[in-house]
Amino acid sequence: MSVPDFQSVFVPLLKFASDGKEHTIREAREQIAREMELTQEDLAEKISSGQGKFENRVHWAKAYFIQAGILASPKRGSLIITERGKELLSENHKRISIKELKRYPEFVKFQTPSGKANVFVMDNVVIENANETPDEILEHSYQRIYNSLATELLARIKSNTPEFFENLVIDLMIKLGYGGSREEAGQSVGKVGDGGIDGIIKEDKLGLDMIYLQAKKWDSSVGRPDIQGFVGALHGKRARKGVFITTGTFSKAAIEYANSIETKVILIDGELLVKYMIDYNLGVSTVKTFLIKSIDSDYFTEE
Repeated sequence: MSVPDFQSVFVPLLKFASDGKEHTIREAREQIAREMELTQEDLAEKISSGQGKFENRVHWAKAYFIQAGILASPKRGSLIITERGKELLSENHKRISIKELKRYPEFVKFQTPSGKANVFVMDNVVIENANETPDEILEHSYQRIYNSLATELLARIKSNTPEFFENLVIDLMIKLGYGGSREEAGQSVGKVGDGGIDGIIKEDKLGLDMIYLQAKKWDSSVGRPDIQGFVGALHGKRARKGVFITTGTFSKAAIEYANSIETKVILIDGELLVKYMIDYNLGVSTVKTFLIKSIDSDYFTEE
């Protein structure tokens, strides 16, 4: 089976703690994983931060139970059932949901510190997303914002002139660490126009090697013949390295050809182009920053 949803962990975790003894969260994960018959492949599934999905869901199930007063944590990484937890266990729920936890005032206060919790807005409709942990909700919300920004960014590039795109290519290569100064790069890129070469840029600030560029502001797919023409132009310059950048896409044949030849040719399509721009802060700016913090256990350890 696949990793169960967030709320499916509640009942198994409560039953695990039912013996009244103090346990580690690791013991809980291992026992619940066995009961759910999760495979190594299931346990290897990650969320985008790199943490295991199942590990993340057990962690947050424990956190929610602690906030609801169902479990206590005598020390970091441990858990023990409370009297409230024993009462909830005695009700023999087949499934416990976040809705069930809302009967406890402490949990309601925890979940709604500013009047909103576990929700996102789509098309002006508020949707509760109770099957995901807060980490997953945050990551998925970030991905939606990222994808929206990437789409808008590519559209802005396509709506501008070829000259704008040439300057964008200069700025991008400099952001990636190539080309030396902006002035040096600007003297070469977009001004060659010789045999399929749109520009030349230094690989490093000293100019120990040169990279030849082809920049195409296209909506369509770049095919193998276009790449072959670029490679032929590179051979004419006795060049070993080239970068082909387009606002469109590359055909499968074009990608396979670029990967099969000895000359090093890097293909950057529209999707990768805007990813680099976002990652290297080109044409975008930071609107808001969220810092996610956790307990520094070393601070609380007495020698």
